[in-house]
Amino acid sequence: RGSHAENLRLRPEELEARGIDCFEVARGGDVTYHAPGQLVGYLVVDLAARSRPDVGRFLRGIEEALIAALADLGVPARRVPGRTGVFAGSKGSPGRDRKIASIGIGLRGWVSWHGFALNVGVDLAGFDCIVPCGLPDVDMTSVEVERKRSGEVPDPDLEVRARLRVADSFRQWLGEDPA
Repeated sequence: RGSHAENLRLRPEELEARGIDCFEVARGGDVTYHAPGQLVGYLVVDLAARSRPDVGRFLRGIEEALIAALADLGVPARRVPGRTGVFAGSKGSPGRDRKIASIGIGLRGWVSWHGFALNVGVDLAGFDCIVPCGLPDVDMTSVEVERKRSGEVPDPDLEVRARLRVADSFRQWLGEDPA
């Protein structure tokens, strides 16, 4: 719904030749990429049943839950004002922003659908085919890449640990009143 065709760096037939299918969906956000090695969560939450419906607050809550899960995985992460999603590194990190999780939701009658994609061990080359989330000035990264940057040893159970940490973080957050 919020995408711009110019954020596809390749024509649909070129994407298809690379084995990448292209779909238009009715959710917020711009062009994104999904592939094995991502943890994708579709949140179905009735915002009207949670005191006061506030989409911005809901989005910030998703970001905070992912940031908490990433901290448990040894990856410092943060929000960037004016940009939806989660970025690796601490505030004031040198260089370009490194996006580690994308968020795009839709609402029907205050019930959310769609959600987030956390890059855990995904092959980041697929993002070269697009301008991720319409942000030409960011680099995409993953939990695996960020852990290597900080000198962590490879973890063969990383995807399982990430899934458990994210689930715990969302249980904590949604147990509270996010809206």
